[in-house]
Amino acid sequence: MSQSETMRLSRRGFVVGASSLGVASLLGLSGPAAAGPPPETRRIRLVGDEAICLAPQFLAAELLRLEGFDEIEYVPMNYEQYPNLGSIVAAGKADLTQDAAISFIPMIDTRQPVVILAGIHVGCWELFGGARVGAIRDLKGKRVPIAAPGAEEHLVISSILAYTGMDPRKDIQFIEIPSFDDQIKVFLSGDVDAIFAFPPQPQRLRAEKIGHVVVDSTVDRPWSQYFCCVIGANRDFATRNPVATKRALRALLKAADICAQDPQRAARYLVANGRESRYETALEVLTKLPYGRWRDFNPDDTLRFHSLRLHEVGMIKSTPHKIIAEGTDWRFLNELKKELKA
Repeated sequence: MSQSETMRLSRRGFVVGASSLGVASLLGLSGPAAAGPPPETRRIRLVGDEAICLAPQFLAAELLRLEGFDEIEYVPMNYEQYPNLGSIVAAGKADLTQDAAISFIPMIDTRQPVVILAGIHVGCWELFGGARVGAIRDLKGKRVPIAAPGAEEHLVISSILAYTGMDPRKDIQFIEIPSFDDQIKVFLSGDVDAIFAFPPQPQRLRAEKIGHVVVDSTVDRPWSQYFCCVIGANRDFATRNPVATKRALRALLKAADICAQDPQRAARYLVANGRESRYETALEVLTKLPYGRWRDFNPDDTLRFHSLRLHEVGMIKSTPHKIIAEGTDWRFLNELKKELKA
């Protein structure tokens, strides 16, 4: 499906997509997903992007319909206008999205209208180094590309440096290069020393034998102990539509369970719906990422970890306690953990 315009899925489109995946049959659903009041709105807007770690967000389409939504939109990501997916939600252009937990923190710090509802998966991003970077400490004094100030890689690398005792404001030179293809070119030329990647980008770098992994957040501590992506909502939408918010969150968490329980079927869906052209790449990502951890990990720990790092180096003013108090709402998650017991 085209990413050049808002993608509105018709009923026919849902049926075709769902039949290739078997979402409803996999979950044993043939009618409304749960009893209770209907959503206050039948329309839900999510954010679309090329990152296939967003698989639950794409798989959720038919589940959202079963939750009572008649109109599901995927608003395309525009990196020229927004630094990350969550900022589209903050702007009121979308209602709900997965995004890196760390991406929401500066928005909460500046009191933008977003609220984090749940963690969704651990791990995702990888940091690749060139010949002069064999470990994190080697980043000092080096050049690293970022898509834009405030983009996920800018925030994550800053948090990594702060954790290891460096100051991202003076110990590294961030070079703004919006295109990942262009980042690869300058990395290969030696003009930058490391490159940040999230699926399917790490798979591409390995396939093309570009660089070597310095940090893999899926397996390397402490990052493997925290959520990479969370689910965030526009605060005004969640306040006006609590039933719709809970139903949408339930659909995404069920979709995460599909990714964990049947990655082969989920990978086929991503390929069939044009989210990834290579089945092997989709399967590698879905098999590697622990999508089932949303029940087990405490999202407060993730926000506390990254907020402390960003606060220490002056990138946010709020304390971790304030970020958690003002930017989260775990009521729906706590209810759904009980409802969706494995």
